[in-house]
Amino acid sequence: MMHSDNATLRLDHVEALHIALKASSFPLPTRIALVGNYLPRECGIATFTTDLCTALATEYGEGRLFAIPVNDPDCKYIYPEQVRLEIDQEITSSYEQAADFLNFNGNDLVCLQHEYGIYGGIAGSHILTLLRKLKMPLVTTLHTVLREPDPSQRAVLQEIAQLSDRLIVMSELAAQLLREVYAIPSGKIDVIPHGVPDLPFMDPNYFKDKFGTEGKTVLLTFGLLSPNKGIENVIRALPAILVKHPNVVYIVSGVTHPHIRRSEGERYRVGFAGAGRSTWRFRSLNFQQSFCEYRRAFRASGRGRYLHHALPA
Repeated sequence: MMHSDNATLRLDHVEALHIALKASSFPLPTRIALVGNYLPRECGIATFTTDLCTALATEYGEGRLFAIPVNDPDCKYIYPEQVRLEIDQEITSSYEQAADFLNFNGNDLVCLQHEYGIYGGIAGSHILTLLRKLKMPLVTTLHTVLREPDPSQRAVLQEIAQLSDRLIVMSELAAQLLREVYAIPSGKIDVIPHGVPDLPFMDPNYFKDKFGTEGKTVLLTFGLLSPNKGIENVIRALPAILVKHPNVVYIVSGVTHPHIRRSEGERYRVGFAGAGRSTWRFRSLNFQQSFCEYRRAFRASGRGRYLHHALPA
């Protein structure tokens, strides 16, 4: 699992909590609650929230914080002791109970991880049931900011922004979209880059041999696969890339996201893999149909490039 070795990636977000509270004239927190998905659920937000919780515990001690994860329908997880309460994604009363618990417990900061698809209701609107009842400061990390939201998505995000004391995004573009698309003032927004693992240097050729990419320039996408990550766009772009850079190989390493697999099986992964195999581009594609542990993936890319999700069409 990533969460123990990867905790250093979230230290900037710990610092952001200090900045957010100072800017809002609040004292530094003594009891912090994190709301979002949590390991062992298979989800990028679960990994992020767990890493952030681990980093906070390292900085301040485990007794000062706990997590409240959201369970997807018909799923139960065996969580670590940091988890004190669980929310059922599609049950509104579960969000109300979480808010009552947070208020009664005397927490002085809630740190919300927001992503589309992890909260119930239209456009994830059930989370508003919890946020409206909170009696303490709220810092929200927005993992996706849509350029063209539908009316429900716009309304939900704007209310989350209104209820939050600070908003954290991971790119200047996301901050720009918050200002221009959602009319959120700059003074409420902090940009904290996502970060990458700080790994000791090792000869990448050893790992490239294992992937059959020795002597190649590697482009890499790894993790849970779903349509919003732009993998198809890279595959379509490969012919033009290879004209100028014939030594490039693109590795796609991962399994289908559980939500996608539950609704449509392996159709998505089989579809883009088939599209690559049906053309001459296949010689520059490398599909790894299992989740690749992040250190091995980064070392396999060597001095190549890691392609983060949400590449534009």
